[in-house]
Amino acid sequence: MSSHASRIMLTRRHAIGGLLATGLAATLAACGGGTRPGGGASADGATVWFLTGGSEMTMRDSFDRWNEAHADQQITYEVFANDAYKEKIRTAVGSGNAPTLLYSWAGGTLVDYVSNDQVIDLTDLTAAAQERLIPSLLEIGKVDGKVYALPNNNTQPVLIYYNKEVFAAAGAEPPTTWDELMALIPVFTAAGYIPFAEAGASQWPYLMWIQYLTDRIGGPEVFNRVLAGEAGAWSDPAFTEALTKIQDMVRAGGLGDTYGSVDADSNADLALVHTGKAAMVLQGSWVYSNFLADAPDMVASGNLGYTTFPTVAGGKGDPSNVTGNPANYWSVTSSASEEARQAAIAYLNEEMLTDAYVAKCVEQGLIPGALNAEEAIKGSEFEDYLTFGYNLAKNAGHFQMSWDQALPSAQAQELLTNLSQIFLLSQTPQEFVEKMNATLA
Repeated sequence: MSSHASRIMLTRRHAIGGLLATGLAATLAACGGGTRPGGGASADGATVWFLTGGSEMTMRDSFDRWNEAHADQQITYEVFANDAYKEKIRTAVGSGNAPTLLYSWAGGTLVDYVSNDQVIDLTDLTAAAQERLIPSLLEIGKVDGKVYALPNNNTQPVLIYYNKEVFAAAGAEPPTTWDELMALIPVFTAAGYIPFAEAGASQWPYLMWIQYLTDRIGGPEVFNRVLAGEAGAWSDPAFTEALTKIQDMVRAGGLGDTYGSVDADSNADLALVHTGKAAMVLQGSWVYSNFLADAPDMVASGNLGYTTFPTVAGGKGDPSNVTGNPANYWSVTSSASEEARQAAIAYLNEEMLTDAYVAKCVEQGLIPGALNAEEAIKGSEFEDYLTFGYNLAKNAGHFQMSWDQALPSAQAQELLTNLSQIFLLSQTPQEFVEKMNATLA
């Protein structure tokens, strides 16, 4: 995505989306210039770029292991900060000089790559790799039913985190329905707590509310019609009902009074929860590492709770559906040499999300995107949390990626702008619908 808001979103979710290993500080010092593994690749060898933070150490470990075992199929890697990567990859793809393994968030970007013949069809070439992947994550990498991208790291569902001490003080239980959630608002406000911390200054956290509510009310088909570009798709009653419920929550005081100035990049929303000022926060699994870093005692004592988004009475959506970031993805560029493509495909089939790869994910507190990861999670330092998050992703009836990644960048920016107005109560649901329908014209 090219918008400033989307850049912030992806930085937060992916650049710091997991527990960083102890030695990461030294790693980050080398980010700008990238890293070449020992042995190097020839001019015709395979290349790959990926991001700092999050799953960086898992990927480094994987490529180093591959290069040590495959002297004749070396893969040279470079590591970049989020914004630097997106600027560099845009230029590289456009000029036909992209790395062999192309790192992306799938969505509209992948559709563009496929439309411009910049990536190859992996459907038959990566059958072995596909068998190891959670099916709902694999679906995100398909265009017109064919596989053009494979999930390459941890999965990141959105969930509700809550402060168990605040709940105990208020005599409350986590909500399982929207009506229960609304009933908790006066309970927490009367006890002096903000019901939900919300980083409104960053805008993108607002997406999680409309995505879950729309899905719970109308199912994934509602937004799929928007993705398909159907004229008037935003007029579906599920959008209007979701927007109305959001404004009902805001008017009731569900987000407190200062949410519009709270910033996600500084973890200010999370701080409200772990300092006992707010009861809950709706956020993605990428923030777990921040709780570990900023509130280790809260996590160690078991006072950080987590639960799924509530159901909506009369809703058509499957309660198992989740939203968030299914994963990051590898594609293979069509401009690479035959030798480089073969090395990349061999890597995907033989190394990506294997047992060793999954073990490294778990070690860092990341939710693996692989099937049958239960044994790796069992007995780990983060077993309870990883089991919860892993089951959310693995058992999801549908896993919806963040809308501002799924949509073309121009539509995504309009979505963030108008949704912000909804939360600030300066726009009606009908006005939102009209403005968003105009982006489909």
